Amino acid sequence: MEYVSTRDKSRRVSAAAAIAAGIAPDGGLYCPVTFPKLTVDDWHAMARMDYKGRAAHILGKFLTDFSAGELADFAAKAYADEKFGCSNTAPLVELAGGKYMLELWHGPTCAFKDMALQILPHLLTASLRKINETRTACILVATSGDTGKAALDGFHDVDGTKIMVYYPENGVSPMQKLQMTTQEGANVEVVAIRGNFDDAQSAVKRIFTDSETRAALDRDGMMLSSANSINWGRLAPQIAYYVSAYCDMLCRGDIKHGDRINICVPTGNFGNILAAYIAKQMGLPIHKLICASNRNNVLTDFFRNNGLYDKNRDFYTTSSPSMDILISSNLERLLFYASGQDDSAVAALMDKLRGEGRYQVAADIFANIAADFDAGCCDDALTTETIKTLWEQERYLCDTHTAVAVRVYEDYRVRTGDTTPTMIASTASPFKFCRAVIEAIGGTLERDDVSQLDVLTRLTGLAAPAPLAALAGKAPRFGRVVDKEDILSTVSLLREL
Repeated sequence: MEYVSTRDKSRRVSAAAAIAAGIAPDGGLYCPVTFPKLTVDDWHAMARMDYKGRAAHILGKFLTDFSAGELADFAAKAYADEKFGCSNTAPLVELAGGKYMLELWHGPTCAFKDMALQILPHLLTASLRKINETRTACILVATSGDTGKAALDGFHDVDGTKIMVYYPENGVSPMQKLQMTTQEGANVEVVAIRGNFDDAQSAVKRIFTDSETRAALDRDGMMLSSANSINWGRLAPQIAYYVSAYCDMLCRGDIKHGDRINICVPTGNFGNILAAYIAKQMGLPIHKLICASNRNNVLTDFFRNNGLYDKNRDFYTTSSPSMDILISSNLERLLFYASGQDDSAVAALMDKLRGEGRYQVAADIFANIAADFDAGCCDDALTTETIKTLWEQERYLCDTHTAVAVRVYEDYRVRTGDTTPTMIASTASPFKFCRAVIEAIGGTLERDDVSQLDVLTRLTGLAAPAPLAALAGKAPRFGRVVDKEDILSTVSLLREL
C-alpha cells in the first residue's frame, strides 16, 4: 500500500513514511492510492474477534509495512481493558427509532480521540524506526478541545518524542482546558492562542511549511510530525470502529450481512466522518453518511449548496466547541477521491481557499460526493432541547456534540422518510460538558467545573468517569498565551523540553 499527497501524487511513500511526516511537504494530506476491499472471509474472521483484533485486522489492510504481530501488539496495548474500563472498547447502545449510539468515549480522556490517539504513539515510533529516522519527533497539535488532551495523554513521556499542543484561549470548555493544562509529563507543552481553532490550525500548518523553522529543528536533531487527523496514522484507526460496530450488529442479530445502515457523525474537521466514508469504500454497507454541524455550519452549506465552500462568515463559540471550525481540513481528502485523485484540481481548490476563503467544486465532482452524503445543522437551543428530550424519554444522557448528531439525524429522518438503521457517533462523555448538560436537564450549576461532576451524578445517578473526577484539586502547569502571529516563536519551547 502506497501513499500520495492530495496536491501532488507524483511521489509515492510508504505508510511508515506518511505517518512519520504527518503532512506532505507540499502541504497536502497523505492518502492511500487504493482502498482495500473486505471479503467474506474478512467478515467471518472479524465476527470472532474482539475490538482489539478487529482494529489490528483493519489497520493491516492499510499499513502493509507493519507486520500482523506488530499491529496486534499495538492494539492490545492501546485498547487495554484497564484503559477503556472493560473489554467492550466501543459499546453500541440501541435506542428507539432505529438509533444505535456508538459510544467512542470510554478511553482515558473521555472523548473519541482516544480511539486513535492511544495507538498513534505506537504507530509513530515504529514508523520512525522503519524509515531509520533517529531525530526526535516533535509533534505539533492544534485542538478545538478533545484532540489536545488525547494526544498529550498518548504521547506523554514516550521516548523519542516531544509534543506541543495549541488551543484557542476561549474556544474550549473549562473541563477540556483543565485536562490539558494539568497534563503530566516531561516532554509536553501546552500553549493557548488568542483566536479560534482555525487560527490555531492555520498557525500550526505555518510551522510545518516554514523552511527555516524545519531547518533549525533539523540542526538540533528534531523533526516535525502531527497528531491531528491530517496525519494518516491518526485517521486510519478511526475506520476500525465503524467496521467493528457493524460486526456487533451482525453478531447481535440486529441486521443481516449486507444490510445497509446510515452513519451520522457530529463533524468539525471532517476526519471522523471521512473514516466512515473510507469504510464504505472498503465494502461496509452504508446507505448515507449524515454530516452534522453546529451553528458553524460551513459543511452543511457545502453539501446543500452544490459544493460551494465558503469560510467567509461569522464564527460562533457554541456549547459544542470541538465542532467550532470553519476550515475542515479532511474535506481535502474527500475532494481528492471524489475527483478521481485529481491532485491538480485539489491543489487549485486549496489555493482558492487560502487566497479567497472560498471555492466551488466542479459539478461532476460534487455529484460523486452527493451520492454518499447528506447534511444538517443544529444550534445551541436545539442541542439543549435534544439533551433534555433524550434524557426524559429514553434515559440516555449525551453530551452536546452527540446531541447535535441526534437532532440532525432526527431531522433527516423526518425530511427523507428514510428508516434505515442508523449508527450515531457519540463522541464525548456528557461529563466533559457538565455545565451545558446540567442546564439542559434542569439542574443548578455550582461554582467550579469539577464540582459540576457531582451535580450531574446527583441529577442522573450516573457515575462520573474516573479520569475527570481525578482532576479535582489539580493545579494547572501551563498558562502561556500567544498571538497567532507569534506562533513561530513558540517552537523554541521544544528545545527546552
